[in-house]
Amino acid sequence: MGLKKATIIDGKEFSSRTNQSLLPDVKLIVEKIGRPPALAVILVGEDAASHVYVRNKIKQTKDAGMVSIEHQLSAETSEKTLLSLIDTLNKDDQIDGILVQLPLPKHINGNSVIQTINPEKDVDGFHVVNAGKLATGQKGLVPCTPLGCLLLLQNTIGDLSGLHAVIVGRSNIVGKPLAQLLLAENTSVTIVHSKTKNITEITSKADILIAAVGRAEIIKSNWIKPGACVIDVGINRIETQEKETGKYRIVGDVDFSQVKEKASFITPVPGGVGPMTISCLLRNTVIATAKRKGVEIRLK
Repeated sequence: MGLKKATIIDGKEFSSRTNQSLLPDVKLIVEKIGRPPALAVILVGEDAASHVYVRNKIKQTKDAGMVSIEHQLSAETSEKTLLSLIDTLNKDDQIDGILVQLPLPKHINGNSVIQTINPEKDVDGFHVVNAGKLATGQKGLVPCTPLGCLLLLQNTIGDLSGLHAVIVGRSNIVGKPLAQLLLAENTSVTIVHSKTKNITEITSKADILIAAVGRAEIIKSNWIKPGACVIDVGINRIETQEKETGKYRIVGDVDFSQVKEKASFITPVPGGVGPMTISCLLRNTVIATAKRKGVEIRLK
């Protein structure tokens, strides 16, 4: 990785190719079981960002030749009602994947919801069974955003063996599972977080820097090793100067304008990791269907 202005990693283009690559396996599943893979999406409440994201998921699911079934529930829906719906979907043999869009209203325990989903249908990869399989090197359903990051890195760099990756953030959704994925690729991994001392001293030695902390543009050029590959997972809304209009812009955790002058590769926000998250959801749905129905496909 040489010293030059960063090449922008086009997540949209790679996502489109990833989705296209699923079509032969979807066709094979239809031939073997008489129907396409089916994903049930549950959306609770009126969170605007969640509604946009779910619409994109549904559209891309259908574009990939799969079935998408949406369950839209009011913000007042009780936890008991939601868990009952999940139980029904668990038992429905026509449903291969279940996704509950996060965040949930505060009166609902998100962990209880996630652990109620049948691990074989847990296409978000958050169930403790799938988390445990990932941690111990077994095959399971992998969280979509970390998997998307890994695929982008492999497509951009190739062999990750021996490189030093630093992940900024230790969440169960991104930081921890991504560390496991990178370790499996023989990458040396360091996780830093809000309690880490001398963060920039650590991040500035990273061949690969992954930002997943949820703080707008916190990562500046002095965090970056010259020539590093930077993956920005953050999605943050910044209000514009016309605050009363309700307008905002979307930025990542990385100060893009600074860091692109120092890195070799960088993902934009939007248009980087986000599209790959949806592609990996579709990928997981295909894998879940094939495993449940005993269909041999190319994907593993």
